[in-house]
Amino acid sequence: MTHALLSDLTTRATAKAHSAASACPCGATTTLADRPDATVVRHAGTVAKAHAPDTTRTDLIPRLTAATHFPGILLPPLSPTPTDLHGRLVTFWPYGTPVDPEDPDAAPWEDAATLLARLHRTPTTALATPPRSADTPLPPMRGPAKAALAVTRLRTTAAQHPATTPVLHAWSTLPAWARAETPMPDTATLCHGDLHLGQLVRHPAPDGPWLLIDVDDLGVGVPAWDLARPAAWYACGLLPPDEWTRFLTAYRTAGGPAVPAVGDPWPALDVPARTLTVQTAARSIAKAVAADRPLDEVEVALVDACDRMGSAPPESA
Repeated sequence: MTHALLSDLTTRATAKAHSAASACPCGATTTLADRPDATVVRHAGTVAKAHAPDTTRTDLIPRLTAATHFPGILLPPLSPTPTDLHGRLVTFWPYGTPVDPEDPDAAPWEDAATLLARLHRTPTTALATPPRSADTPLPPMRGPAKAALAVTRLRTTAAQHPATTPVLHAWSTLPAWARAETPMPDTATLCHGDLHLGQLVRHPAPDGPWLLIDVDDLGVGVPAWDLARPAAWYACGLLPPDEWTRFLTAYRTAGGPAVPAVGDPWPALDVPARTLTVQTAARSIAKAVAADRPLDEVEVALVDACDRMGSAPPESA
């Protein structure tokens, strides 16, 4: 990340915090993330985010507008209109308290599942009212596209790594829509697109209700994708069964449409869970190669799951 972008983003966050509060308890501005796809800084109660370089206004504005329409589900931005900074689109958000990674027993699985169910039940027609323009439709959920990007990176940066072969073979067994080669079979359900516990905050901080954050991948698509990461981790033995049961039960209790209300959920979850397993394994291998280190225990478990997937085709295409 360029120093100029981080410096100017910090300045913008500070100015926005001062304009939003009559009295700002000034302190240092904190960098929350600094990656190629996002730089995020916080000053007091304001968060500024520089989105990925390839983010377009055509895609981002409808996603921001959706967040303003459903404030009880999604954290709304301070403004639905992004600004430009060093060739990047920048948005401003209220600060919310994130999930504590040091306290896994307090992970809000039920809250996450309930918010997802509410999001999935939201009719997309509710977004057809002003200020959303009819010529800026909500784009497709970006989950499959991000999985494809992870696999492309794996091929270009870690083709010779021994773990790459089973991951690519597992990828080849997935249906075309999951590899972003054809449209998704569901184009009417509102989805988050990148659900994990890092995508929840309490707002108002520090102990307000939980809300979903990060609308970069929000769009219409297959709702089971939003359950796929915890499902994949459970299937790989990385998420305890009781936590998976809490999550799935809460989603069903809230009327979530991604899986049947009773019975086996895996026919609906199988393809998205497999795809997220491949995506996560691909990212892990690429990062390990870049850092010149061996795969850790979790990463090995993901690759092993891909190896098993290669000999057992998905339940549903």
